[in-house]
Amino acid sequence: MLTNILRPILNRSFKPFEFIKCEDNNSFEPINLNNKDNLGLYIHIPFCKSICPFCPYNKIIYDEKLAYEYKEALLKEIKMSNTRYGKEDITSLYFGGGTPALLIDYLEEIIEKVKENFNLKGSLAIELHPSNITLELLKKLKALGFNMISVGIQSFNETCLNNLGRKSNNESEKIKLIKEVGFETIDVDLIFGIPNQTIKELKEDVKTAFDLGATQISTYPFIDFSYAKNERKPLSAKEKKEMLFELIKVSKEIGLTRTSVWTFAKPNTEKYSSITRENFIGLGPGAASLFDDKFRLNTFSVEEYTKAINKKEFPCALVLDFTKFSRKSYWLFWNVYNMSLDKEAYEKMFSGNMKKDYYLELGIAKLMGLLKENEKGYMVTTKGSYYFHGVEQIYTLQYIDKTWGIARENPWPDKIKLY
Repeated sequence: MLTNILRPILNRSFKPFEFIKCEDNNSFEPINLNNKDNLGLYIHIPFCKSICPFCPYNKIIYDEKLAYEYKEALLKEIKMSNTRYGKEDITSLYFGGGTPALLIDYLEEIIEKVKENFNLKGSLAIELHPSNITLELLKKLKALGFNMISVGIQSFNETCLNNLGRKSNNESEKIKLIKEVGFETIDVDLIFGIPNQTIKELKEDVKTAFDLGATQISTYPFIDFSYAKNERKPLSAKEKKEMLFELIKVSKEIGLTRTSVWTFAKPNTEKYSSITRENFIGLGPGAASLFDDKFRLNTFSVEEYTKAINKKEFPCALVLDFTKFSRKSYWLFWNVYNMSLDKEAYEKMFSGNMKKDYYLELGIAKLMGLLKENEKGYMVTTKGSYYFHGVEQIYTLQYIDKTWGIARENPWPDKIKLY
């Protein structure tokens, strides 16, 4: 219901968002990446040793032969991307998954191929599963130039991990090890709203993460995706609300800066973030790209991805053509997530005036106490962050869950409508 109300208001259209089949996979015509400042590159590694039931991301069980074939296809996609986009400046390179560490022996080759085809000028980041972390692995990553690590801890509490369907992997010692090796940014992912989780346990998780060496925590509400295999369901919305406000409270107590709705960091540390940027290129099965006012989504199938690349075709399965205002509302969504709306950034991105374009909406948000106006634009209040938190969960279940669910079942869907 809420998305049905907000969509026509913010997008100035009653039409649903509509993903359609990509029609330009055989085209190598250059694409102009408009407003390409802060252009990120994301590489998806879709393999795991075991499948965590709560995880919604695109992944399959690791197979050595398939992983090698995927690596070879990925190298080709990187080169193909240079043909389409040119040798652009990349402000960050992120490896996500799945479990990227499973391809540790291929990462140097992949990174070198990226450097051949893009100007890599920013951070080098990777997601790690606690079970993969060893001193040898961390030293290899350090030698390759990685300076940012994100660890999917989820909780330091063994009972909470059991309720997520995951076994303990000596999480505390793994974070200590990352700090000892000397990575600049250490992000710890924590889930709240886990079945039977208490506020005390959540606060202990936060404090433990920073005591062990984290520079940032990313705190995600437990969302039960329709295709997940969760035996136990999340806590209620009321309980999640209480936990969110406790997260805000404890972060202030230990001197953290709130860098987004869900992230809290030590002051003056670099932020770990993969998609909260104006433009990004996604490579690999299930990866998304945003540029030239289009949102592209690669096929989720590793086999189909590899087949497409070997036929010298781009692996895009679906594309969403933004209208002028739907592109603006997408920008607003992710900048509210980052807790601020910068009027100069908006003007640079769209050659327009944010206050003029959204005068009524911004005015109502101010009256409701969701935003505060300042010289730079608007700051999201604590109350505003709570309401956005609720909207984001609805958006996730109504839009992302549906899109990813269909893409998991059909590698080349004809169309997906999102209301």
